[in-house]
Amino acid sequence: MRHLKVLVCAIAVASAGSIAGSPQSRGPSGAVLYEGGRLIVGDGSAPIEGGAFVVQNGRINAIGRQGDVKAPAGAARVDLAGKTVMPAMINVHVHIGYEGYTTWRAENYTPQNVLDHLQREAFYGTAVTQSVGTSPTDAAIRFQRDQQAGKFPPASRFFFMPGMAPPNGGPDAVLREATTALRVVNEVSTAQQARAAVQTMANKKIKAVKIWVDDRRGTYPKMTPEVYNAIIDEAHKHQMIVHAHATTLPDQKAVVRAGADVVVHMVQGEKLDEEYLALLKERKPYWATVLGLGDPTGVCQNDPFFEVALPPKVIAAIRATTERRPLAPSCGPPSPTASRREEMLAYNFPRMIESGARIVLGTDTGIQPGHTFGSGEHVELARWVQLGLTPSQAIVAATERPAELLGLKDMGTLAVGKRADFIVLDANPLENILNTRKISSVYLDGAKFDRDAMLAKWKRADSSQ
Repeated sequence: MRHLKVLVCAIAVASAGSIAGSPQSRGPSGAVLYEGGRLIVGDGSAPIEGGAFVVQNGRINAIGRQGDVKAPAGAARVDLAGKTVMPAMINVHVHIGYEGYTTWRAENYTPQNVLDHLQREAFYGTAVTQSVGTSPTDAAIRFQRDQQAGKFPPASRFFFMPGMAPPNGGPDAVLREATTALRVVNEVSTAQQARAAVQTMANKKIKAVKIWVDDRRGTYPKMTPEVYNAIIDEAHKHQMIVHAHATTLPDQKAVVRAGADVVVHMVQGEKLDEEYLALLKERKPYWATVLGLGDPTGVCQNDPFFEVALPPKVIAAIRATTERRPLAPSCGPPSPTASRREEMLAYNFPRMIESGARIVLGTDTGIQPGHTFGSGEHVELARWVQLGLTPSQAIVAATERPAELLGLKDMGTLAVGKRADFIVLDANPLENILNTRKISSVYLDGAKFDRDAMLAKWKRADSSQ
C-alpha cells in the first residue's frame, strides 16, 4: 500500500501541471451563490441539509449551511430549494471512439466522435472519462492537448491509457477488430519486449497501462506470468499504475499477487476462496466491477433515460432483437446462465468489499449501444446498491475514490478549493439510488453544461439518418 500511495501522489503532481485548468469549460469569473439544496459532499459524510456554496473562477470558494455561507458582493444567486447536489462522477474504464450507434468500426475513431462520446458522458453527469487500453496513443495524446488548450466545446475530460496483450490477444471480439485495424494494442511476447514497451509509454509521460490476462475461455493466447510480472515491475519503476483485466479466480489472484493496482471485472464463474480474500485484505487493490455490460439493457425497459441519446432506429432494432448474443444488446429472455451469474454476484461482491477491495466506477461502455456512454454509470451505481452497498457508499465509489485513484486532488467532492463539477438532481439519491437519474442540470468547472443543446443535436442527427 505504501507503494500505491507513492504512485497516487506522483500522479497528483503530474495532474496539477498537465491538466489543471480547462479553458474550454471554465465557468464565469463572477461569484455565484447556490443555496437551499441538499449537498452530498461525496466523502461518505452526512449530507448538508439546506446547504449553500459559492463558486468563482470554476472553483468552490465556500460551502456550508445556508445562512452560514456569505455571498461576495455582487454575487449571482441560484435557488436550489428542493434539489440535491452531488459531485460529478468520474469513470475510470470505458472504450471511447468506436461506437457510432448505427455503425461500430475503426473508421469511427475521429476527434469528433471522441468529443461526441465525452459530451454524452457530461450530459449524464460524468466530469472525467478514462478510455482504457483501446485508444490510439498518439491520437489520444493530441486530443488531450487540444482539449486542455480549449479547442473543443465543453465535455467530460478525457483520460486514457495504452493496453498490452500477447499477439492476437487482448480485447474482446468486438473491440479486437477495430483495435487491430488501428494497431492500438501493444503486443508483447517476452519480458524484454514488455519492459521496452512500458519504457516507451513512460517517455511519453503516460501514467497508467492496462494488461489483459485472459484467454477468453481458451480462444485467445494468454499473457504469461513472466510477461505480466515484467510489465507491473517496470511500470512501478516509472510510477505508473497498472490496471489488470482478469475474470477468473486464479487470474485475479495472480495479478493481485504480482502487484496490479487495479483489478478489472468480477469473478462470476466460481465463489471466492479464503486465499484470495486474505490477499485482498493484504493488498487492498482498487476494483472496477464493470458489471453493467453483462446485464440486460435499459432500452428494454422503455425508459426515456436510456433512450434520449440513441437514434430511434437503434432503439427499435434492440427491442426487435430477442436472441441473446454475446456482447450484443437484445430484449430477449434471460440467458440460461443468468441465475447462476446472479448467485455468484450476490456471493462474491460483498466479500470483495469486506476484504478491502476499493471499488471505483468503471462501466466498460463503448462496445454496444444498449450499454453506452453516460447512462452506463447510473446502471453500475444501481447494481452496487442492489448487491449491498449503501447509496452513500456508491456515490463515494463514483466520485471521491476514482479521483483518488487518478490523483485528482481537486476533484471528487464538494469542498473548498475543488473544481465546481457537480450534478443537480430533482430527488435524493440517498433515499433511492435511482434518483441519480433525475438530473436537473450538470456543471463543469462552474459552467452549466448545455444539456438542451445536446438533445437538439441528437434529434437533428436522428432526422438526417
